[in-house]
Amino acid sequence: MRVLIVGGGAREHALAWKLSRSPLAEEMYAAPGNPGIAALASCVPIRPDAVVELAEFAQSLKIDLTVVGPELPLVLGLVDEFARRGLVVCGPSRVAAEVEGSKVFTKELCQRYGIPTAEARVVHDREGAAAAIKQMGLPVVLKADGLAAGKGVIPCRTWAEAEEALVRFFEERVFGAAAERVLVERYLEGEEISFMVLTDGTTILPLASARDYKRLADGDQGPNTGGMGSVSPSPIAPALGGAILQDILRPALAGLAKEGREYRGVLYAGVMVTSDGPKLLEFNCRLGDPETQVVMPRLEDDLLPLLYGAATGELAGLRVQWRHEAAVCVVCAAAGYPEAVRTGDAITGIAEALAVPGVVVFQAGTVLEEGRLVTGGGRVLSVVGRGATVSAARAQAYAAVERIHFAGMHFRSDIGRGIE
Repeated sequence: MRVLIVGGGAREHALAWKLSRSPLAEEMYAAPGNPGIAALASCVPIRPDAVVELAEFAQSLKIDLTVVGPELPLVLGLVDEFARRGLVVCGPSRVAAEVEGSKVFTKELCQRYGIPTAEARVVHDREGAAAAIKQMGLPVVLKADGLAAGKGVIPCRTWAEAEEALVRFFEERVFGAAAERVLVERYLEGEEISFMVLTDGTTILPLASARDYKRLADGDQGPNTGGMGSVSPSPIAPALGGAILQDILRPALAGLAKEGREYRGVLYAGVMVTSDGPKLLEFNCRLGDPETQVVMPRLEDDLLPLLYGAATGELAGLRVQWRHEAAVCVVCAAAGYPEAVRTGDAITGIAEALAVPGVVVFQAGTVLEEGRLVTGGGRVLSVVGRGATVSAARAQAYAAVERIHFAGMHFRSDIGRGIE
């Protein structure tokens, strides 16, 4: 099979790494890919949001399966464009991808189908947001309705934090058009987990449990980021996993189908486990990043038939097995991340890091300049350690991180701490 991977981050590198091990994958392409992916697939300089250009490329090469990493091309309707040309894609249609494209849509979907989630108000300006905060009471969370690269969520525990958030949303407009509508949502206390499933619209296959770390600094301090690390497995009791499937994912998928939005691909539920049970924080219409980086190394089975089955409605009868090991991912970020990122710093030590047993390094914000690997984005590398336990995997990951260097490199030191 000819396979095309859309995207160029560490998530897509992890997908390429796993798919390259499939005996069914005869040729692999990535658009645009990155220097790490280039060792596994032919990279083509097409942006993920260039939907028509991607479709023309896939059609010209008779691609058998396209796997979409980031959310933007899905929200823009890549699957619809490919389907018009008879091309197979693992991912939801434009209207199904609205579960991530609009937080307001998802909140209203939850209300229509009785899916447990936080109380929220939809506001359009600073005055409305301030009134909603006063009515709801602190703490609250402000969320941009549209796509904001995982950064459009600001928790507010004090009035000072709320004032700062109001300035960022409505005066500085740091989230642009994504914040034309804003959710003011009641803050939920508990443990946050990532729960991902693969579905063809009818059959649902849960993926390995995982947890990500969104805040920039140790102890969950600092601003939200796209993700500074992840762990798999996350300690989820079977009863809890069953409740998330039964109370959140099944009614969501059934509701989408009822409304003419049949969902195929990966559906990611960010869930807060509260004293009142699991409640939905958000849906994503694709694999998580950096959760993919710890889930793929633990997958025992061939990934390609699973993705093809989800895309073609033939997931029934397929099973998925996971290695009895743990994986810990530490994200190495560039100077200035998640604000003004500095690029062009030389990266060294990846080969030395790979010499640590059980370690895989997935590239994200990297570029080649005159034969040198340098930083080219905010989250530069995902360093993944594997081991029999989380603590063993954690030790391997950090041993590898210590061998990597670039100016301004920073990372959290507490990924996986306290999990066993």
